[in-house]
Order: sequence, then C-alpha cells, then structure tokens
Amino acid sequence: MMMDQTLEAPPLLSELGFPHMLSTDCMQQMFLVQVNPGEAFTIPTEGGHIQYITGPAPVPMLSHNGSVAPIYLPPGYMPSVMEENGMRKMMLLPPTLEFHPSLPPPPPHLSHYPPHHPALLPHPHIFPPEMPPHYLHHMHSLPIYPEKELMCPTMVMPSLKAQDQLHRRLKERSGPVANANVNPNTNGVHLSTPPPLPKGPPLALYNGHSKPLTPSPRPSRHNKLSGRTRATPPSDTESTDIEAETHKAKEMMSIICKPTVSGLTCHSAVLSWFAPIILPARDLTGADKHTRTHTPPLLCYELVLSQSGTDGDYKLVYQGRDTTFTLGDLKPATHYYARVCVACRSIKGSASEAVTFTTLCTPPDTPPPPRILLRTKSSVGLQWKAPYDNGARITAYLLECCEGKQNSFKEVYCGPSKQYTVVRLTPATRYGFRVAAKSTTGMSAFSEVLSCCTVGCAPPAPSPPALSAVGVSWISLHWSAPCGLVGRDTLTYTLELEEPEGFRPKYTGEEMCYTVKSLERSTSYRFRVLAANAEGHIQPSTVVEYSTSADAPDRPGTPQLHTPPLAHRIHTIWDGPEDDGGSPIMHYVLELSHTDDQWEVVYTGPQQEHVCDGLEPGTWFKLRVYCQSQGGKSQVSECLSVQTAPVHPGPCRALRVSGAITPSEITLSWDAPDCDSGSDMCQYAVEMADSVDTTHTHVYQGPERNCIVTSLLPATHYCFWARAANQAGWGLWSEMFQVSTAATPPQPCGPPVLTVSADPTCVSVSWEVPPCNGAKVCEFRLEWGLQGGPLQVAYHGPSTSWEMTELIPATEYCCRVQAVSEAGAGPFGDIAMVTTPPSVPAAVECVEEVSAESVIDITTGASASRLAVTWKEPCCHGAEITGYNIDLGEQLPLSVGRTSHHVLENLQPNSTLRLRVRALNSIGAGPYSNPLRLRTPPLPPAPPSLECTVCSPHTLKLRWGEGPTRTPTPKGTHYCLHMQTGGDRLVCVYSGSSHSFKLQRLSEATEYNFSIQAVSSAGRGPLSPRYSFSTT
Repeated sequence: MMMDQTLEAPPLLSELGFPHMLSTDCMQQMFLVQVNPGEAFTIPTEGGHIQYITGPAPVPMLSHNGSVAPIYLPPGYMPSVMEENGMRKMMLLPPTLEFHPSLPPPPPHLSHYPPHHPALLPHPHIFPPEMPPHYLHHMHSLPIYPEKELMCPTMVMPSLKAQDQLHRRLKERSGPVANANVNPNTNGVHLSTPPPLPKGPPLALYNGHSKPLTPSPRPSRHNKLSGRTRATPPSDTESTDIEAETHKAKEMMSIICKPTVSGLTCHSAVLSWFAPIILPARDLTGADKHTRTHTPPLLCYELVLSQSGTDGDYKLVYQGRDTTFTLGDLKPATHYYARVCVACRSIKGSASEAVTFTTLCTPPDTPPPPRILLRTKSSVGLQWKAPYDNGARITAYLLECCEGKQNSFKEVYCGPSKQYTVVRLTPATRYGFRVAAKSTTGMSAFSEVLSCCTVGCAPPAPSPPALSAVGVSWISLHWSAPCGLVGRDTLTYTLELEEPEGFRPKYTGEEMCYTVKSLERSTSYRFRVLAANAEGHIQPSTVVEYSTSADAPDRPGTPQLHTPPLAHRIHTIWDGPEDDGGSPIMHYVLELSHTDDQWEVVYTGPQQEHVCDGLEPGTWFKLRVYCQSQGGKSQVSECLSVQTAPVHPGPCRALRVSGAITPSEITLSWDAPDCDSGSDMCQYAVEMADSVDTTHTHVYQGPERNCIVTSLLPATHYCFWARAANQAGWGLWSEMFQVSTAATPPQPCGPPVLTVSADPTCVSVSWEVPPCNGAKVCEFRLEWGLQGGPLQVAYHGPSTSWEMTELIPATEYCCRVQAVSEAGAGPFGDIAMVTTPPSVPAAVECVEEVSAESVIDITTGASASRLAVTWKEPCCHGAEITGYNIDLGEQLPLSVGRTSHHVLENLQPNSTLRLRVRALNSIGAGPYSNPLRLRTPPLPPAPPSLECTVCSPHTLKLRWGEGPTRTPTPKGTHYCLHMQTGGDRLVCVYSGSSHSFKLQRLSEATEYNFSIQAVSSAGRGPLSPRYSFSTT
C-alpha cells in the first residue's frame, strides 16, 4: 500500500526562509500554514528527512527559541507576521486564500509540534486595510491520531455548497469589529471564506515530488477543543463522489497484462510487465489550471508465485516499483504460475492473469552415500537410493572404488541397478566407495565416500616389548608388529602392566611404542603386549620384566676460590650435594669455559677441590661442577666467574692472503693472538722483506686485522711478519709468511684429438700446449664423460696425451682439456666428441635353474631327464643379440635363438651337469657366464614283490621288499599297499615305510586282490601286478 513516507526534500520546491521576520529574543514563535486543495508542502523532521503535508490542511507549528526549520512550499505563498499577547504569529497564505478555515488535526508524526500551551488562545486578528477582517482560530491542544490515519489521510473538506453558504452568512454578519462572534449553534467556531474548490476530490494529488497523495473516503474525525467543534462533517454527495473516484482508480489499476517470461534457466527466470495507464482527476469545475498537477502517480507492484495455480497457494516474492524482477532459487523441471497486481497508496487493483512457465532440466542431485548390505573377506555388497532426477529420468548409476586412503578411484559398476556386490577384494583391507547418477542431461556429483573394511582374521601374538629407555619414574618400551599378517588392516596394540590384581592395560592405540609413567624408582615391573584388529586378538606376547633406575642427586655447591687467581692457574673448592639421591656419590666433574656455550671437563674424581693449570693470562673463565651416582648425573651448580692475571700479548696467528693475488698487490689478513692477555688489542703492525736476511720495511700499522700491500713486482717472492699491541705493550712478531705475486693464467687449450683403436673399449686422446701467458704450464686436466652427462676429471698431469680405457662399446663420449700454470688454471677448451665402435655382447648373468613347468607347458614326459634354465639378457654393446650358446662340457655348444630360457631334454637321470651360457651378435660371441652346476633327479623306485606270510579266516599278513633274494630299496622309501574293492577300484589300506602289514576283519574263504607301489624323493613309482590271496 502506498502511504505518506519521509523522503528527501525535492529540488523543485522553493525553500521558504524568514530569518528577517524573527526576533532575537526568546519570544515564542507560532507559524500557521494554509495549504490549498491539490497542493502539498514539505518540512524537515528531526531525523534529517522530509515530511509531506497535503491540502486542504491548516498546520500550526510552535518555536520556543525563535528558529524554525526550512519549509518547502509551491511558488506563490507569501508570509505575514503579527504579534499578539507576547507571541509572534506568522501566516503562510496561498495566493488564492480569502479566509482562514478552522484548523484540522495535525499529522501526529511531526515530532516538533508542541503539546498544549496556554499561549495558544483564541484572539481576533486585524488584517491590513486592503483585506476584510477575518477570524483566526487558535488550537488549545494538538490531538494525536493513529499511524494508519496519518498514512491514509481521512481529512475531507466541506462540500462546495456548504462552504458557499457559510461564506455568504459570514459576510452578512461581519462588521467593523474584528472579533465579532458567530451564533452559539456553531460552538464558537471562527470560519473564513475558503477559496473556490472543485466539486469533488481529485483521483490523485501531487506535491511536485512525483508522490501521489490520495485522500481517504472515510469521514473526518471530530475533536473537541475547549468545548468547541473543529470542522463541519462532509455531505452525502461529497462522500459519494470520493467513493466513485476510488472505485474508478481501482478499476484502472486492475487493467494490467500478465507478466512475460524471459531468460529462463533451471534455477531462475526473468519476469517483466507493463505499468497500467492511470489518468489524473478530471477538472469538473473549470478551476485555475495552475492549481492542478499532471505528474503520473508512483505505483507499487506485487508479484506472487505458485506451483499449483490455486488462489490460496500464491506467495509474495516481490514488492516494489520496478517492472522487471529476476526469480531465483527455483526448482529444476518445475511448473510455476506468476501474476502481478498494482497498488497506489491505499488503493490496490486486482491481480493480472497468471503466466505459466517451466524451468529447465538439470543433471540429478547428488545421491546419498551407499550403505553396506553384506561384508565378507573378499566382497562387499552395497545398496544406494535414487536421488531427485531434476526432470530427466535416471538411466544408470556409476559406482567407483578406491583402496585404503588413496584418492585414485576406479569404476567397478555402471548400470541401472541400485545395488551391487564388489568381489575379488583383499581380506582385512579398507576400501572407499562412492556413487553418482546419470541421466540424459548429464551426470551428478559423486556422493560422500563410504569407507569400510573387508573381514579379516585376528593377528597372532606380537613379539614381547623391548626396552627403549628407562628413567626414575618411567619406562619407555617398543615392540614390533606380529609376523604372518594377512591384509593391510590397522592393528591396535594394548600394553599391559602387572599389578597385584593382575595385568592392567596402560596403553591402547596404533603406535608401537609407549612410555609408562608414574612408576616407583628402583622397582621391577612386568609387561606384555596384545595385538588386535577388527576381528579381535588371540593371545598376548611373552611377559618381560624391567626395572626403573635410581634418582639423580642434587647439584653440588657453587665453586669458590681457595687462593687468588694467578696468570696460569686457579685453585677452587666446592661443597657436596644436600641429597645424594639414595646412592653414594661416585665422582665430581669440574667444567671450565671461557665462552657461554663451550665447556671443557678439567677434573673428574671424588675430591672436592682442584687446581686448574695451563690457563691463558688475562682471560675470563667460568667454573661449574656436578656429581654423579648410580642414580645418574645431577644438575650443574651455579657458575663461578674468575679472570686470570693479564700479560703481554702473544704473536699474531695465521698470517695469510685474503682475496685474490694480483701481479702488483697482495691482501693480507691475520688472527689476533690466542690470548689477549686481559686487555683488548689496540693496534697491529706489519713488516715486509724480500728475504729473511734483507732489511724489513714497515708497511702497515693500525687497528684493523687486514691490509693491502701495493707496488709489488709480479711473480716475486715476499716475506711478511705481523704483531699486536695492547695496554701492556707490543707483543712478539708472528712467524714468517712467504707469498709470491701472481702471473696470468694460460689460455684455453684447443679441442683434443681423439683416435679410436682396434679395441672398442679404448680411445687415445692428445692435445697441444696453449700459450702460458708468463707462467709455465705445469699440469693439464682432462675431463671425460658421456654425451649429455656430467664431465669428470679423468686425467691430470704434465703429459699432453692420455689413453681412455674400459669404455663402453657403441657409446658417444665427449671431453675437454684445461691447462694449469703457477698463475692459476686457464679456461677449458672446446669439447671434442667420439663414438666407440660396437662389440661383442657382455657376459651373461643370473643363470639359474627353474622348474620346466614354469617355462613351457609340459603335460607328459619324465622330469628325471629334463632341466630348465633361465638367464638375464646382457648388454648388446651396439649390435643386437641374435642368439645364445649353451655349453654342457664334453658336448658341442647348443645354439638357441634370442630367448632368456631353455629346457634341456633327454638327460641321464641322477647325473651332474656343468652349464655355461654366452650371447651372440653380428660382431661375434661374447664371454661365457660363470658355470652353473646342475643335477638331474633320480627315477622313481620300482614296486617290490608281494607275498602272504600268514593267512587265517579273518586276517592276512603280507610282506614285501625284505630278504636276501629281494631287490634292495633306497633309504627314505615309502610303500602304498592297495586292495581291490568292488569292481576295479583300488583302495590304499596302508602307507608307510614298514615292509609288512596285517589286514584284519576279512571274510572267511574269500579271495582278495592287492597291488603295491613304492614312493621316494624321486617321485611315485608304478603299481605292481595284482596279487591274489585268500583267507581260510
């Protein structure tokens, strides 16, 4: 509903300011504004916004401090000021005003209106001579009306007919006195002649700010002010006209076309519509054109949406002044109904015809994760639910699987079914599964991953826990995983400690180490560990016993000086600890340091004093002591800082060259003496000489420990000495340092000459001596390497040639040469390349015996006459391998093709062979491999003869393979005795190494058939002929 709102001040209205009409004292000011019908004025509120007041309306405003907010009025309003009873009054009159009507109730939301004030009393007012006298009514109180009445105004002017009659009566009764009263029937109401008004209220009113102001059809409210009525109620004709105009406006706002749909997607649609045509009110009275405005009204639109199209199912989705709106968050493949209606202030039109549209289809929603139906050691049965298809039928489901914590999923099923069993899985292994749905519009996102583990078996007992470390109140243990685990299931370990009530768990987790804390010192404890997985555990490990250690003693007392320190010695003493930790002190350790982080042990023993000898003079030292017992080492004591007596500094150390040596300059540096003798070094001096016997020359003196000696001759030897000085004086000269000035390094060598010899593994390299640049070349460096690889030094020496050996045939090499002289190493020369010729293959390696069945498919034939060997193909050395020779010793070599295995047939059983293999190529035969000794297995044993030694009605005793006339059998031979049952079926009635067997529970006078078979390490022998024996 469109209502009066607080808006910013319109720029097209004129601001009416009147500071020249206001006094500077604190007199109260009252401002009366008379607004014509069809017009409006604006005033600022306390919040910084603008409030619109529509006419017809006389509005009073009261100011206590002489200031008033700016008032925005249409052009033509003129101010008039008068003072009455200590109150200054200002009237803002429209140009057509002829009299002052009574004041209607002011808008209640104007916060600067004052409450009831005694200064607002009814008084007559004398206008200038050119205007007739009129009466001006002052309100005693300002009533407050509800907000609804403010936003939808209900103030209605009297009809034209009643106003004209009142105007004529006032002119007849008015006299020269300005305060003449009307008859008592009017309750003392003072009226003025109103301006000509239209016969009916307009359809829409505007204030120059494009804001429609529509009056309400309700009658005006009556208020009692000091026992007097404020205005005359409207007539029946006026109310009928207002209702007709309101109905006409509602019909015009109901003429709106249904929205149009564009930009349709699966989740959004753009709806647009056209504003209805609403004309301003017709001028039926012929009033002045300047008193009317023709600005189109501001309309508000309400867009409603429904999925069913029924009236009660529509929901408001937009309310505003735009004629285009984008609907979002729509469901894919869904039918929607939309319609729009128009509202202007309190008038709202009917809804338009509904427009229907259907959103586009999209791929299915993400399915929920699959759930487990069954789980075995090698399979997992899964089932999943169908997601919302978003308008397109789901055609297939894609199931993917990954093993462990990897993210490499692979497809295991794609089809329309909503369940599947994944087989051929590893026992006790964790897998992840996810599923996605497919339709004609595409594939959905994958579901969340379902993680599960296949069924496994309980692990065996782990190894007993081992001792990692031990302390006073803790024992650190570690253990290893059980042997023979199946699968990759995660194991959980439980470390148990034996207590009086039994073993109690101290740790449970996946780690294979743990530290048991809060133990008693010097106490034995028993431990064991159990391993478990998802299937449980079998048995614990072996029980082990470990003991905690004793406690360490307290730290000793701080070392003290026994005598004053000397230049090279310090005598110190200390006190023992207050608590020895339960075990006697074995020894004390005294440490000495002249830095903060490096300590040196100077004494270890049972005494509590020590003399430190060989110390540096004038140096600060720190001393500390600790003790040790069976319980461990104590903490160190507090430090004792002491300085030895200072002496003169020693000689400077490590006089050397720092930086590059040039032909005319040498940069020298040196280290301070080992001991500064207790004072800082203040100066250093350097002297130079051509030799030891010549005169020394002073070249430097200053605080720095480096200097540059210039104006030297190139390639000349020089001797240097340095010394330091402190507050005690100059120290000794350092040892002599001899150095020579530099010469220029030689130039780069040319590319070496490479000559390939008859041997493919040797290459001769030669080069020329380059210009030496003033220093004789003393050495050459030859770098050699594979083409494209790093180069390494293969030779260094004075020679100009070298032979490279042990090269690989058919390989490309490169090399370069560098010359070195006393002046330094010159740059490397150009690179030369050479390729060695091809050669015979390398020696065959990894020759070994394998089973013949693993090499070829063998179904018949005796294995005692057959052997299979395999080998690894050697390097071909640039020529492709064409075959192999197999040497068996006395026989000629056996040639085979390019293969890595061969089966030797027709060999003698139980015989030994010596075998070698070599490779062949187009160059020739390579060297033989290392010999491999092989042995063929023996033949299976023949069956022994069978005889019956004892027979009875129900038993038969049989014997075989014994006696001097029988064939001897090898050791380790077993026998299988078979008896014929029904038909030709043989049943083994005995298997073992014995040579006799007794059959019992046989039938009387019945013949039985028997066969015997021998079995040895060579295999199972043939069955013997059938023997028949009968019971008695």
